[in-house]
Amino acid sequence: MNATLTTPPLIVFDLDGTIANTAVDLVATLNALLTREGLKPIPFKDALGMVGAGAKALIQRGLKANDVIVDEKRLDELFSDYIAHYEEHIADESVLYPGVLKALDRFEAAGWSFAICTNKLEGSSRLLLTALGVAGRFKAICGKDTFAVSKPDGEALLRTIAKAGGDPRRAVMVGDSRADVDAAHNARVPVVAVDFGYSDLPVETFEPDRIISHFDELYDAVEELSSVFHVA
Repeated sequence: MNATLTTPPLIVFDLDGTIANTAVDLVATLNALLTREGLKPIPFKDALGMVGAGAKALIQRGLKANDVIVDEKRLDELFSDYIAHYEEHIADESVLYPGVLKALDRFEAAGWSFAICTNKLEGSSRLLLTALGVAGRFKAICGKDTFAVSKPDGEALLRTIAKAGGDPRRAVMVGDSRADVDAAHNARVPVVAVDFGYSDLPVETFEPDRIISHFDELYDAVEELSSVFHVA
């Protein structure tokens, strides 16, 4: 029998802004850091637009809003402090998006497996998913520091698929950003984009294969994309 046909199909999810709404905790940590540095905190409505490109970028944007620029060494120090504070408050307010658990249940019943490919640090990702009660549902949890490459490099997605025991010919990516869509395109894996995440531009700009506005729509979207490979 063809090994491809015996490999369970796999959905690879991004984390922040895709399956989990984490913005409140991310921004709270930024503001704790800024306040400690004697700078002005950023109102949430303004800071929300700064989220989505990773913690270092968020710190830089918060500093820039205070007319402060730091060198790489100082940025690394602030990043370490940010991560330490964030991990202590990993899920104070963070929650799974509506419909995520129901979607996972439905796909699991249909024989699908799951993985995470995020540009969040792997340790922080595991802490968050554990706090949200779903870490055990993923065959692999891969972060920005798991491999030598990260999204939008397609190799990060391909290595995540391999680590989860999947096959890229039977995999679908789900994300909310340009990095997610570009990684999928670069890996030649079909991609579904959610339109409620932390993208600075409308997700249709990045030309994903499908766009959904709620996790209740995910099964049908993935079913359409996976019709070219054997799912049973």
